[in-house]
Amino acid sequence: MIRILIADDQELVRGGFAMILNAQPDLSVVGEVSDGAQAVQAAGELRPDVVLMDIRMPNVDGIEATSVICRDTAAKVLVLTTFDLDEYVYDALRAGASGFLLKDMRRDELVSAVRVVAAGESLLAPTVTRRLIADVVERGARSVDRSGSDARLTRLTARETDTLRHVARGLSNSEIAAQLYVTEHTVKTHVSSLLAKLGVRDRVQAVVLAYESGLVQPGDTAPPGHS
Repeated sequence: MIRILIADDQELVRGGFAMILNAQPDLSVVGEVSDGAQAVQAAGELRPDVVLMDIRMPNVDGIEATSVICRDTAAKVLVLTTFDLDEYVYDALRAGASGFLLKDMRRDELVSAVRVVAAGESLLAPTVTRRLIADVVERGARSVDRSGSDARLTRLTARETDTLRHVARGLSNSEIAAQLYVTEHTVKTHVSSLLAKLGVRDRVQAVVLAYESGLVQPGDTAPPGHS
């Protein structure tokens, strides 16, 4: 059973998500809270597997709450955002969020997202990914220690570096396997290894590093047959 905590200051949003998730046999909403301080406390007490986290909440916002929860618990955080993307989403990624859910998503997308993140994967909608990349580029020159990022990348093998490039371009494991002419299991092994070597929590954090370091540039694509 996947245990879920919902943090959103809108009661109707919390109730709607809870109704959808509780209807699934493998999902259970163990708590609902209305601000970040309550989210931190509830995450510590209830030990959920996944936290659905709104960003703009009273008292403690979703970014600070995400940072504490990711630091102090094993819970995965899914950030709730609008279609136009909240200006603080990039900060939430750096705080340890495993991905994003758009508030106008379909029911099946919500259910699938929770399962994906609970299984240890990360989740970025294509719209969010494009905006994330733009934000990384805009902020990179001001705030990123590129020497640190580059140093971490030198720990990777050539094939792990190729795998990271494809991950950063948004390819799934099966798509990466097709690009590199290897099995999907091999790709999973490469991904696990590069995450450990880079010292990042999940694929989302790896994508941020890839763009911050300049390994992948905005507009890069992975053409068929390229490796």
